[in-house]
Amino acid sequence: MSSKSPCAAGGKICVIIPAFNEEAAVGAVVRLVSDEMPTAHIVVVDDGSHDRTAQESEKAGATVLQLPVNLGIGGAVQAGFRFALRYDFDYAVQIDGDGQHDPAEAQRILEPIQQGSADIVVGSRWLGRGGYIAPKGRRVGMRILARLVSRSAGMVVTDTTSGFRAVGRKGIELFAEEYPTDFPEVETLVLATQRGLRLQEVGVRMNQRTSGTSSIAGAKSFYYMVRVITVLMVDSIGRKDRA
Repeated sequence: MSSKSPCAAGGKICVIIPAFNEEAAVGAVVRLVSDEMPTAHIVVVDDGSHDRTAQESEKAGATVLQLPVNLGIGGAVQAGFRFALRYDFDYAVQIDGDGQHDPAEAQRILEPIQQGSADIVVGSRWLGRGGYIAPKGRRVGMRILARLVSRSAGMVVTDTTSGFRAVGRKGIELFAEEYPTDFPEVETLVLATQRGLRLQEVGVRMNQRTSGTSSIAGAKSFYYMVRVITVLMVDSIGRKDRA
């Protein structure tokens, strides 16, 4: 971990950037976040990268948590939440290290939490802001996931796989202790609502990936969708049985 002190975080906002082999993009992402959120403390969780992700992040001014092995997105993000809990941050914003998430939109997902109307806010690509286009096969899977999560959450959720999100103190405490590893973006929404956290979505602009390769691209996308849909359906049946 770099020596930059988190105690200087003026607004008690921790920006968590999970990154795996993102040396080409992560430095620019850190600088953009710093420009848009000058009072936030930026933490890059280097998830066992084999390139210069850690060095580029430090050079851009971030605190770097270097994981000795690749834990996957769930383990990396949870490490960031544990950092936020340890240093007593009030808010945490999750932003990808590949340039897809626009830091200029971060305040939009923070506002409902700061105003007291939500505990977790997800930035949605499908609420009429921006022109993000997903491959046709993934769009079908996303719609199915949205319906299943909406049923579980008791509200309409449009973008269950978005990693652009923010949480308040309740979310930090929950996710530092318990964070799904298999399908974290989707399962954390179910977990949060089951634990009584208030979920909200806001429309955001998102960019296409600027470097690297998605962990659920191509055939992996179909496999991911099938597995997570199965997990959600089993969870739904289990909850009905317990009721």
